[in-house]
Amino acid sequence: MFTAERQSKLTPAKVIKILGQGNEEFINNKLTIKNTTERVRRAANGQYPAAVVVSCLDSRVPVEDIFHCGLGDIFVARIAGNIVNSDILGSMEFACNVSGSKLVVVLGHSDCGAVKLAIDGGELGNMTGLLDKIRPAVNLAKTNFKGETTSSNPEFFEIVCRTNITLMVNTIRHHSPILKEMEDKGAIKIVGAMYDIPSGKVEFFLPTFMPTT
Repeated sequence: MFTAERQSKLTPAKVIKILGQGNEEFINNKLTIKNTTERVRRAANGQYPAAVVVSCLDSRVPVEDIFHCGLGDIFVARIAGNIVNSDILGSMEFACNVSGSKLVVVLGHSDCGAVKLAIDGGELGNMTGLLDKIRPAVNLAKTNFKGETTSSNPEFFEIVCRTNITLMVNTIRHHSPILKEMEDKGAIKIVGAMYDIPSGKVEFFLPTFMPTT
């Protein structure tokens, strides 16, 4: 568990390293019991998470576990398709500007049902509006792709997932002056990541800029 002192000494690069090491422990089944009764009681005195992760709702993506984190280590916002809206932005601003987190991670994953629905033009009640936030990634991915542009094409699906992550990172920077300024000053870093469900591996990457849609 991070203390105020330990959190203050972290840099975004160090947090990426910590999460990467935790992911390696997860992959290699070197997990320990994180949420002990003692840890729960210590957390009652305050929280100083190192990062905030925006993850998909998917039940196969246990965010704390895949980074081998416990109570108080990271903030997690979960929403289908790991999309970003004003409520998610406000939550991330709280995590970084108020609670001192050093890293923002937009975490996509393999076999994402929301991305598949968006690719195939699906509609589903209130989820239709959410899917509309993923469709710009689908349209952008189609621009230069030569081949079948359906969710059954693994190559196209992968491109859409990564494009969606990139657009969400861009959305954070464009629609949150607070987080953009913090990143410009080096206080935080905003990155993308892909989680491969079969292997358990998380790959961090720095999305390139794309115009806001």
